[in-house]
Amino acid sequence: ADSREAAARESDALQLSMVARAREVLNTEPIPAGHTIDSVMPPKYWGHPGEVEADPDAFPARKPVTSAHAIDLTSDPPRVSARDSVAVGPTGSVEHGRYGELGADIAAGIPLEYLALLRPAAEAAAAVKAATSGSKGTVLVYGATQPTGIAAVQLAASAGNAVVAVVGGEHSGNDEMLDVVKGLATEPGTAVPEEYALVKGAFRDLVGKTTNGDDPKSWADHNADAFLADFKTNLLDYVAAYPDTLPAAVSKDKLLFSGKEKDRENFRTNMDAYLSQFPPGEAPIDPEQLNAYFPKEQYASWKAKFGQQTTAVISGDDTPDFVPARLVRNQMASADPLGDDILKAAEVPYEFDVLRPNYGTGLATAKGGPVSGAIIVVTPALAAAAQAVEKAGKSIRSKAEALQFLPESQKNAYAAARSVIQCAEAAGGTVTVVGGDLPGFKAAEAADADVKEAISAMEIAEDGSSRLNFFLQVYRAGDYPVYADYAVHRATEDLAGPRIIVVTK
Repeated sequence: ADSREAAARESDALQLSMVARAREVLNTEPIPAGHTIDSVMPPKYWGHPGEVEADPDAFPARKPVTSAHAIDLTSDPPRVSARDSVAVGPTGSVEHGRYGELGADIAAGIPLEYLALLRPAAEAAAAVKAATSGSKGTVLVYGATQPTGIAAVQLAASAGNAVVAVVGGEHSGNDEMLDVVKGLATEPGTAVPEEYALVKGAFRDLVGKTTNGDDPKSWADHNADAFLADFKTNLLDYVAAYPDTLPAAVSKDKLLFSGKEKDRENFRTNMDAYLSQFPPGEAPIDPEQLNAYFPKEQYASWKAKFGQQTTAVISGDDTPDFVPARLVRNQMASADPLGDDILKAAEVPYEFDVLRPNYGTGLATAKGGPVSGAIIVVTPALAAAAQAVEKAGKSIRSKAEALQFLPESQKNAYAAARSVIQCAEAAGGTVTVVGGDLPGFKAAEAADADVKEAISAMEIAEDGSSRLNFFLQVYRAGDYPVYADYAVHRATEDLAGPRIIVVTK
């Protein structure tokens, strides 16, 4: 065996030696003269590709955007606005159609489409300043999805005010937009549809809860005895639905046979074995004994066990079977000892306490402060209703008759706006009108300081956030000129969506 291994090693060494000598022979061959890396040229089609035919179906290259325009809905007919527009000059300067030169550095930090909405943003800044008078409080806004309205909501909220926003009837049916406005009106502010403000008492209560705070401890419907009675009723119903005659606490329908006749003989045996893995049912409980031996202190102990079981399930811990009726039966036979963890109030937000007459411990209640003013955005429906009421005369009867013959949308807009106005006036706040005129109220006028505030709010910070944002639908008329006419059509259609249309060129 040793001789065979030695022979194998000699054979391997001989082969390696032959390969090395072969390499030495190849390496000693001289390199031809002029032989370099560039001496072998690639094919012509590789070095100089031919012309590529243009794809007739390919999307053409987009033209650079140099201007943005809002839609002027007040002109007859509506058109792409020349005044509410912004353009970038050849040198990079930004010029607004209404406010003139804005500066070359503006376009770097603000989307051009936002600058086309500088007028409603500036009017919103002026309205917020008039409504708050520099102090923090609660601001009411009607027409919160209009350009000026959504700007007023954000500017007032970013200044530390609580905002109660009312979404006009043209957009109140859009639940997603209502949630968006509710998020912009940060806690304790909120947003409600126009239909909510029609019930003046409910809207007045909402404003009161926002200004004074909605402390759960002040809720008057807390009744610990009623909680215990409801629990006992549900427990007895649970025991009746899942008695101990069933193999598990499941519906009786699970034991109904609906298979083939050949499987009927072993069906119940198989089901009993399968259901044995689930919590069992419970024997009947005497209602009189339940009332006598299960007071609310024991209910508090049971509720604590339920909380521990819930926490374990959520965290993925191993949990034993939780049989509620059996726990109650055990506590009736031998009452659980009550420690401070049961008898003392727990700091759990919004948890109902079965021992103390209050809700919600451990949670600070946010308060918006007194109502400082209201901002009314003149929507088309509100403008038509206000004009009809103004022409009707000064008597209440003539005004009521004028409202009676208006479309439902206009009547609702007028009633909701009046509800907002009355809440502001009752609190001694100011009422400011934007986006049009309303008889008897002062319209906001944007000054230079308001324009600067609007531009500052539009600027995008390094983290990508800004104090003022709009929900836009942009039509690039620079690529397709027909988009300008189509944008006007979309902006003027009935029940246009809750977005602001901007045309770029």
